[in-house]
Amino acid sequence: MKPNSSSHQNESKPNMKTKNSGTIEAAKNAIVAAIKGSGDVVQATVSAITQMLSTTIKDTGKVGTSVTDTMADVASGAIRGTVQVGADLGQAAKGIMLGVLRGTKEAGTEVLHTVSHTAQVAVRDTLEVGGDLEAAATGLVTGAIQGAKELGVSAEDAAAAAADGALKAAGEVSSTAVETVRKAVTKPINGVKVVLKEPEAVLSNN
Repeated sequence: MKPNSSSHQNESKPNMKTKNSGTIEAAKNAIVAAIKGSGDVVQATVSAITQMLSTTIKDTGKVGTSVTDTMADVASGAIRGTVQVGADLGQAAKGIMLGVLRGTKEAGTEVLHTVSHTAQVAVRDTLEVGGDLEAAATGLVTGAIQGAKELGVSAEDAAAAAADGALKAAGEVSSTAVETVRKAVTKPINGVKVVLKEPEAVLSNN
C-alpha cells in the first residue's frame, strides 16, 4: 500500500466540488477518530455527527441553505471516514442519518427533506468511494425510521424519504446502482415496509 501523502495535499490537488471541503475533511477525521476509539460504529457515528452539527449550525447562525450544506458536508465526510477505516457502512449510514436528524433538530429544518437530502448525499459518496451500496441504503432507511420515531414523524414517511433520496443519487450513476438500492430498500426494514414514491421515475425515461 502506498503511504498516505496527506501531509502535502495542497501541492496541485484539484479543488473539491464543494466550497466547504474543510467541513468534509473535519467530519472525516472526526468519524475516523470516533470509530477507532469505540467498538460501536452506530454510537460513535451518531455522537461525532451530532456534536459537529450542533457546533457548526451554531456558527452558521441561520437556518436555510447553510444548514443544508453543512449537513451534506458532514454526511459526505462521514461516509469517506467510514470507508477509510473499513468500518461497517450499514452501521455507519444508520448513525449518519440519526446523527444528522438529532443534530439539526434545533435548527428547525424540515425532517423529511433532511432525511431525503442526507440519503442522497450519503449514497452519492458511497458510490464515489466504492463502498457497499446495499448496506449504506439499508442503514440510511433504518436510521430514518428510528429518527422519525424520536422526532414524532411517521416512520413510513421517513423510510420513503430516505429511499427516495438514495434512489435519486443512484439514478445519477447507473441503472445497476438503482437496482441495488431498490432491492435493499424494498425489503421490510425494522418492520416498516418502504413504499417507493415514483418507482419508475428514477429509471431511464424510456
